[in-house]
Amino acid sequence: MTTALRKSAVFYFTIITGISSCFCTDVNPEENPEIPAIAKYFSTKGRYEEVNPYLIEDILAVNRSILQPPSAQCRQIHLTAVIRHGTRYPTTKNVKKMKKLYDVVQGSNVSNRNWLRELQNQWRMWYTEDMDGRLVQKGVDDHKHLAVRLSKLFPSLISEEKLRGGFIKFITSSKHRCVNSTLSFKAGLTELWHIKDMEFDHAVNDALMRFFDKCTRFLEEVDNNPSAVTEVEKFKQGPEMRRVQQKIADILNVPYSAITDDMAEAAFYLCAYEFAIKTVNSPWCRLFDEVDAQVMEYANDLKHFWKRSYGYDINSKSSCILFHDVFSRLEKAAKENMSGQQVAEAVTVQVGHAETLLPLLTLLGFFNDSEPLTSTNFAAQTRRSFRTSHMLPYAANLILVLYDCGGGDLRLQPLLNEKPVTFPGLADQASMPLYQDVLQHYRDLLQGCDFETECQLFKQPAEV
Repeated sequence: MTTALRKSAVFYFTIITGISSCFCTDVNPEENPEIPAIAKYFSTKGRYEEVNPYLIEDILAVNRSILQPPSAQCRQIHLTAVIRHGTRYPTTKNVKKMKKLYDVVQGSNVSNRNWLRELQNQWRMWYTEDMDGRLVQKGVDDHKHLAVRLSKLFPSLISEEKLRGGFIKFITSSKHRCVNSTLSFKAGLTELWHIKDMEFDHAVNDALMRFFDKCTRFLEEVDNNPSAVTEVEKFKQGPEMRRVQQKIADILNVPYSAITDDMAEAAFYLCAYEFAIKTVNSPWCRLFDEVDAQVMEYANDLKHFWKRSYGYDINSKSSCILFHDVFSRLEKAAKENMSGQQVAEAVTVQVGHAETLLPLLTLLGFFNDSEPLTSTNFAAQTRRSFRTSHMLPYAANLILVLYDCGGGDLRLQPLLNEKPVTFPGLADQASMPLYQDVLQHYRDLLQGCDFETECQLFKQPAEV
């Protein structure tokens, strides 16, 4: 495994100038008309603030009472954070889809509705293919603000002393949006503490943060296999999605054939990107009501379920290498602490993708509903826990905090998006179970789950 060190002084991002476990945290659009009524259904294109609405009023707000260690003598000894990159521009693939939709709108004979005329006559297609998923200024702020909030939540670990002393490590995917998110996280801390006399390294490690690119079995059986997403394609051709497409066609006064499922998705993404990047409640959002948005969210959830989560075993097993890395850091910290040594790595910040975080959450057993998501059970899944809008907004994060509560009593607290969650299977211990119980619960994965073995492609011998 090779890692490349980069200096945080190289802040590599481009800004286009001149361009303006169920979590019940719905934003009420009536209280803030600047927020689209459908913003809570944006899946992986959603803002972090929709998951934690209190941040809309104060982006640096924290509530330390949520941590609730079992006794006052508990002290934090190690924290590992696996974080998704911040808000980004659309990828080249999605820009192309959006451009096609824009051309359809420009050529349509819209009605006299003001917002439709605005869409056709005033809104201009400003997304370009060379943006290709790069971090935007909002994404820079996502990670700066997250760094400050985590320093307030965990002041004994994420501190100026620990940073200067080399006790905080940074690891990132090689993708520019992840490198720039890592730089932004570090900048949040250095600006907070006015550090100007030191720079802090980070390691680029795709083996950990882009494991899905390295797992041959996943690539062959799922990622590059059209039959793996049959349920997704069936839903896109089904009655719910067809109703959304026809409704958009009716509004735009174009033939039904002009609005494909890709076009409907492009319209939904335009609404989401305009809001996430520019905080604009765009006229694109008016093409969807709440039920339409639920359909679009379900289509996205289906894709993530089958391509990155519980749909196939290899989806989660591809994250074995990251799973073992996280637990090896916890174990090293536990042993150093128990032997009376100073914990050498107090904090590990690992920045990757939604595709990094979701397989790991799946491997740990989070958000596993009793029934799988399929093309035919949209109506039955309205109360599902598997909601990417709640799990994987921009800057989504899984945080594991190791506590020493005295007398050899080590505890491990998981948080998702700054909220305590419960390890599946350990609900009787609430959100801070004994560390040894967590190890026992995941013993089969800790003893097995070998990345090389799991990702090996087993082929049937050729017929003689």
